[in-house]
Amino acid sequence: MGRMEKETQLLDRFGLLGVASFLFWTVDGLIGVVGYRRMLGPEGTVSWWHALRASMVGAWMWVPLTVGIFWLARRSPLDPEHRGWRRSVGVHVAANVGVILFRAVLVYGGNRWIGWYPELPSFGEILYASVDHNLLLYWMLVGVAHALHFARRHRERALHASRLEAQLATARLGALEAQLRPHFLFNALHSLAELVHRDVDAADRMIVRLSELLRRTLAGDHAHEVPLREEIALLVPYIEIEQLRFGDRLSVTWDIAPEALDARVPHWILQPLVENALRHGLGRRAAPGHLCIAARAQAGRLMLEVRDDGSGPREGWEKTAGVGLANTRARLRELHGEDQRFTLAAANDRGAVASIDIPLARGLAERARSSGAPGATTSSGAPGATTPPGAPRATTPPGAPAPPATP
Repeated sequence: MGRMEKETQLLDRFGLLGVASFLFWTVDGLIGVVGYRRMLGPEGTVSWWHALRASMVGAWMWVPLTVGIFWLARRSPLDPEHRGWRRSVGVHVAANVGVILFRAVLVYGGNRWIGWYPELPSFGEILYASVDHNLLLYWMLVGVAHALHFARRHRERALHASRLEAQLATARLGALEAQLRPHFLFNALHSLAELVHRDVDAADRMIVRLSELLRRTLAGDHAHEVPLREEIALLVPYIEIEQLRFGDRLSVTWDIAPEALDARVPHWILQPLVENALRHGLGRRAAPGHLCIAARAQAGRLMLEVRDDGSGPREGWEKTAGVGLANTRARLRELHGEDQRFTLAAANDRGAVASIDIPLARGLAERARSSGAPGATTSSGAPGATTPPGAPRATTPPGAPAPPATP
């Protein structure tokens, strides 16, 4: 924040303080009218107008003094963290003496017009009365000013701490994503190296899909959370790369509920789950395998699921989890704390199912679009449809852009 902006905020703050002081002392003066009327003479001998004038002028004299005291408390706070706080004590003692003298001089000089006293006493008596009335009041105002000062400093420190915490979380997420992307790229290049010796045409198509995937990855805004439809659009080229490697041994089902397409998910969250299912589940068997990617929104939660019919998860996989799964768990913890769940378990019949359960979050425009969405469909247009081995496979799920044509 620049110096000019700080000065403008300070002026606005003291302007508001002036208004608040005027209102407070106006109320105080109105309340004191009855007391002034009794003090100035026997009941009925002093008019209400006289009492009102004496009470209001006496109260309004405190408006500039209050603003000045608050300004002085800000400039010379009685705060041990302030470097010159001992000097500030002397400043406030001197200011207190000044306020007492100022009030005494005004009363002594202005009594002929305002009529605080029916008969003007000596200046010494007025000074004594000023000490009696204004000594404690000055320090009460200093206390209020310091209470506001400490409250403001606490808010500023809390805001600064939250910003630092957010920056730290952003740095952690960035580091995790930076760790994940090279890991994926190395695996994709490994698949390409395996295929180039077996099927040159398939390897050529894989290079096209890989370039498309890298283009989409690099063209993103690197946000930590994206709509699910964008995450799926990024996942499609990767699955096509793996289908080229697996050939007819892999079929894919997309079971994506339309109301879940606009839900925000951690960027690059599905790819490690799909990669784990393909490499450690379906990749261990020679028979054809099936992969199902599902998403649904229910009761304020978003459930993501990657299911395969491969060999199932290893026992104690949590302790031996690779980069992808460990990275997924860490990113979910950074984004959602304890309000998330990530599991990898054996499926009821065969294979494994990786599940993610996170809070459902959508933007206003996304909620408007999803409110009129039709029922859930899969990639083939029918609920629960699968692609049999050996048949042409449509890998583009609902809501994701179609991949480029293969040359």
